[in-house]
Amino acid sequence: MNTIEELNAIAREELAKIKGKELGNKERMAIPQQEMPSRNPKERARQMAEVALGYTEEQAVVEANRCLQCKNKPCISGCPVNVQIPEFIAEIAKGEFKKAVDIIKQTSLLPAICGRVCPQEKQCQGQCTVGKVYKSAEKAVSIGRLERFVADWERENKKVTMPEIAAKTGKKVAVIGAGPAGLTVAADCARAGHSVTVFEAFHKAGGVMMYGIPEFRLPKAIVQEEIDNLKKLGVDFECNFLVGRTDTLDQLLTEKGFDAAFVGTGAGLPKFMNIPGENLIGVFSANEYLTRANLMKGYDTAHAATPIYEAKKVCVVGGGNVAMDAARMALRLGAEEVNVIYRRTRNEMPARIEEIAHAEEEGVVFRFLENPVEILGNEEGKVCGVKVLSYELGEPDASGRRSPVAIKGSEHIVETDAMIIALGNGSNPLLVKTTPGLNADAKGHISVDETQATSHAKVWAGGDIVLGAATVILAMGEGRKAAAGINAYLAK
Repeated sequence: MNTIEELNAIAREELAKIKGKELGNKERMAIPQQEMPSRNPKERARQMAEVALGYTEEQAVVEANRCLQCKNKPCISGCPVNVQIPEFIAEIAKGEFKKAVDIIKQTSLLPAICGRVCPQEKQCQGQCTVGKVYKSAEKAVSIGRLERFVADWERENKKVTMPEIAAKTGKKVAVIGAGPAGLTVAADCARAGHSVTVFEAFHKAGGVMMYGIPEFRLPKAIVQEEIDNLKKLGVDFECNFLVGRTDTLDQLLTEKGFDAAFVGTGAGLPKFMNIPGENLIGVFSANEYLTRANLMKGYDTAHAATPIYEAKKVCVVGGGNVAMDAARMALRLGAEEVNVIYRRTRNEMPARIEEIAHAEEEGVVFRFLENPVEILGNEEGKVCGVKVLSYELGEPDASGRRSPVAIKGSEHIVETDAMIIALGNGSNPLLVKTTPGLNADAKGHISVDETQATSHAKVWAGGDIVLGAATVILAMGEGRKAAAGINAYLAK
């Protein structure tokens, strides 16, 4: 594994080869992809510090020169908020980093966050011509890493500028939920001149970016800075405010005098397996486990109000990014052995390839083609093991992934003293139940039209409460559409 100094030396050599030259597609394709520097796996597995260290200036310029500047711009079609990707990359290639980040901010308000946590290989990089030539989105132009680089460069060089704000309209907008969808709506409505108040059930704003994604993947100081920037735009935040309990949505629109509301409450209701033993001490949803660690700093045992359950052998069930986050967090909280149990193979895992690789480097063990059927407890009611079945892959299911088929008589026991269930989340029914006229489907996802307007007058919705569990950038895309709808409505 190369150090940051070694990687930068490689970048300087490449830069010397291309400096001052008019590059054709052949020359651009010959430029090697720049590897992201990261911390030593054995050391970082016990630290909360961010794992990926980000590109250096030289690396960013070299990587940007790999972009073919395609006339049809396929990468933009893969971006939920339509960032002008070739344009911002062209500015990086010239060393114009501030111009680059300003182009991104025309459509995406959280580049430092999206550059770190977006599944670019399934979105913009999945459409990149370079990636298609190499038959791998992993070998595409590293759009996410470049986005992260310019956002970090702007912040570290104290060059962050605030967007222009329109004249005050006298209109009030309530935003329910301070996650990526809600923060996007708050920014766009504030820029249009409306007074915006964000209502957040937790004691800190940021939603999943604050309580779900760990510090080692997304430093909380970066999320907090984005929230502080919104406060500079005049956005107010009311935390510890649970809409549907503290006040209903209708009360906000009548008694509190809000002219429009946006619901971005996310998908925070964990799904369980409904197998024997799930009520034992030491069984957690990934939501609870990560919230205790990230938001309540449960790892700080001397000061935490809700300390983390101590466990030396941890099993995590699931194959998505949240499962990777929980497994890697367990190592940092003192686990000596962490097993990820997943009923398909590595090829079917929905987690990002980079996250799986980082988990493996840090020592997480993957138990593929296995699935729990019972959680076992000791006489104290604590988890002491899990009975799992072995599987083989059968025919593809509706999503195209091959369905796992249980092998009869293959039950065996894996020793563990904590179980983390990371099988996704559903929608909390509270808001729909307490708001007459707000329609939702059978899964609790709020129904919206093409402008994100709901069946309830003056109410729009977006993000995971509409989509089901999705990504930060998809939630932001919905937030942008909803804000446009709200601003058009209030302009009338």
